[in-house]
Amino acid sequence: MIMKKETELLKKNIKMVALDLDGTTFDSTGGISDRTVRTLEEAAAHGAHIVVSTGRSYASLPDHIKNVKGIEYAITSNGAHVNRVQSGEQIYSDFLDPDAVKRAAELKDESGADIEVFINGRAYVDESYYEDVKANGCPYRNAEYVLWSRRPVPDVTAFMLENRNEIENINFVFPTLELLDQYKPVLCAMENANVTSSFINNLEVGGPNTSKKTALLWLTSELGIITDELMCCGDAPNDMAMLELAGIGVAVANAWGGLKDHADYITASNDDDGVALAIEKFVLKR
Repeated sequence: MIMKKETELLKKNIKMVALDLDGTTFDSTGGISDRTVRTLEEAAAHGAHIVVSTGRSYASLPDHIKNVKGIEYAITSNGAHVNRVQSGEQIYSDFLDPDAVKRAAELKDESGADIEVFINGRAYVDESYYEDVKANGCPYRNAEYVLWSRRPVPDVTAFMLENRNEIENINFVFPTLELLDQYKPVLCAMENANVTSSFINNLEVGGPNTSKKTALLWLTSELGIITDELMCCGDAPNDMAMLELAGIGVAVANAWGGLKDHADYITASNDDDGVALAIEKFVLKR
């Protein structure tokens, strides 16, 4: 028997679908299934706007998502930019306050955490961090992805400060969860900043109004879509606000960090075509 809430969700007319990538649309290998590609393309052909909404920088979007027919927009760096997928054109931007960047540099030195700095659609790291991942791998993320998507620089902190007026996002990567727990309240207390997380060992610092939710509010307004006509799918705390915004907020079964408590519907995991199943149910109505 279908629950009353699900029956109400099925009545909604979804005109936009916003999708987190890692842990949500992508499977555990970082790939995307044929079924998911077919479903996204079919939904687009039926008139739905398909939007990537990710913590990745634009340059970190792999071809196997850019090549999906019908994906129009990409919200990147946790909402710092909105790009047209095919051209790469930035149509919306929101940057960190320069004073918050200076404070982040101080906390990087104090904590000993590694940082990844997002500037102009690319992610930069210290050469030492890059070489360590190359030699020893990465216990909490796919090392191949890190090496492909990050650009090494001799001193990432100095590089960040030199470019402090155009910082999209600063990703603090902690070697232990204990150190993360120690510095989480310190980072969250930063002025003119917003802190979230997309994987278990990180905290991501963006502008005070930077979020996937804010970027989606701008985009839906531009396209004349109301939020009740929006469906969002995610797996992590940085997806929480956009799921709460959406007419249908969908968490995959592998979601963590309390995200399921903020979802209207729990679909299958990212390894079991959860995104495709949700789109088939609520957008294609089958």
